[in-house]
Amino acid sequence: MSELRDLLQDNLNIEFRAAVLSNPRKKDGPVKVKVRPLLKKQQLMFQFETFQNCQAFHRNVDAREACRLLEEHMENMRQMHMETAGTVYTVLVSKKGRVTVKKKAQENREKEVDMSHNRKKRYILEEGVPVPFLKDLGVMTTEGRVVNSKFDKFRQINRFLEFIEDILPELDRDRELTILDFGCGKSYLTFAMYYYLHELKGYDIRVIGLDLKKDVIGHCNELGQKYGYEKLRFLEGNIADYKGADRVDMVVTLHACDTATDFALAKAVSWKAKVILSVPCCQHELNGQMENEVLGPVFKYGLIRERMAALVTDALRAQHLEREGYAVQILEFIDMEHTPKNILIRAVRNGREGENREAIRRCEEFLHVSPTLGRLLGHEGKQ
Repeated sequence: MSELRDLLQDNLNIEFRAAVLSNPRKKDGPVKVKVRPLLKKQQLMFQFETFQNCQAFHRNVDAREACRLLEEHMENMRQMHMETAGTVYTVLVSKKGRVTVKKKAQENREKEVDMSHNRKKRYILEEGVPVPFLKDLGVMTTEGRVVNSKFDKFRQINRFLEFIEDILPELDRDRELTILDFGCGKSYLTFAMYYYLHELKGYDIRVIGLDLKKDVIGHCNELGQKYGYEKLRFLEGNIADYKGADRVDMVVTLHACDTATDFALAKAVSWKAKVILSVPCCQHELNGQMENEVLGPVFKYGLIRERMAALVTDALRAQHLEREGYAVQILEFIDMEHTPKNILIRAVRNGREGENREAIRRCEEFLHVSPTLGRLLGHEGKQ
């Protein structure tokens, strides 16, 4: 395939836009390969996205390795569509290995190529690639198309996986990791987390989903067995009472109502969990406590008071976690357009206790509040 090699060597440069390899000869290999350029630390790289066994695998390589990989993939593919800034190529390979190259002028020469490492709307679980648990949970069809009424859920799942992708360097690959998900509900995100970390990334993980709804737990265990997820279990119960593990590496708590979030966070701290991901909801506690003469005119309006109480609750939670030796970020989980429960607290243990105890005390005194998390962690009254 010297003609193909020459074509690739001439075009894998800054003018390259994209390539799609399709129509495989063997069904047990990749069914499609997508290639796009990206700039990583000001160096031109090529990102390969290979689809195989209902999974997508990503790899970034330089021009020489990209040329080698494309030649290798084309031994199994019958067709490649490749675009550069000036030309569109169609490469066809016959059964006998004869290469035919057709080309035409690029019509959209002004089109800008997004070469950022993480493009907007890049879904980790892509539409068009069937994922078994998403089909059974009603999010996808058998062909991998996202059900229209479930597209917000699909976006939420992918957004959650992006947060996990960011903390991968904090997770140990040399041993089994224990992850506990409290308030797992129908477990869209629990299954997504297991699928991403174990099936796609190859981490040795044990995931425990906890919920108070017995019927939901039974159904989720059946699905886990169906997919062969041997280290994924669902149990009925509350995280505050859970005693099934001496060490937990990551705690996930999604939409645990009001102070249930605080009990989950306190439990995570007691385990010295390396990572905490929490999406709180129904933050009522401080709404009934907040009193301040200066802010009285603002607190007069119920809706404003409620929203301020929710924000103050989560900000103080972050502060108490920092005091316990966590680096904390408060991030937007999903657009307000799709759900009002849009704040995610992401905490990564660094072992450096925050020097913020006096600041916390002054803030809580100013608002006349006593958050549950501070009391559970024994911070109340300490200077």
